[in-house]
Amino acid sequence: MPAGLATHIKKFVDLTEEEASILLTYTRPLEIKKKGFLLKEGQVCRANYFVEKGCLRLFFIDEKGTEQTVQFAIENWWVTDYTGFRSQAPSHFYIQAVENSKITVFERSTQDGLFAKLPQLERYFRLILEKSYGASQWRIKYIFSLSKENMYKQFIASFPAFVQRIPQYMLASYLGLTPEYVSEIRKKKS
Repeated sequence: MPAGLATHIKKFVDLTEEEASILLTYTRPLEIKKKGFLLKEGQVCRANYFVEKGCLRLFFIDEKGTEQTVQFAIENWWVTDYTGFRSQAPSHFYIQAVENSKITVFERSTQDGLFAKLPQLERYFRLILEKSYGASQWRIKYIFSLSKENMYKQFIASFPAFVQRIPQYMLASYLGLTPEYVSEIRKKKS
């Protein structure tokens, strides 16, 4: 198993080397090139993706044909279409590599078997989902309570590593801004 995933899991729950070896049989490594897709709208989301190295994004295309980024995932983060992953219905989202990325794939078809063998992983995923859901709640709060400029500043202060890694148009999409407006904010700052 990639060392990053085992190390990450051990931050939340106990995992012996033997259990890490069991986990290895339920996951697979995958490399994806920049701009490559792990999921496209209409496909069934059959996996959850752990980022070992690189950056992924989850997005949809609105009725105007504009990409709307919902989530980014960098090292030690998970990304999937959770509704599609759970229901195995066609997805309404895309998952794309923002950078060349190395990921660990955790297939839906093997999840229940793994949880039966390593029940502490259910706790791990609960903790990860709680953390992720909390972050989503804060994002929604910022959307409703902050000005566009302050929302941008809050994001930059909270996630400075993203600014250098994510193209401006993707960052603008995530924040619900136009790339031109993000350019204006950046000009004010300099």
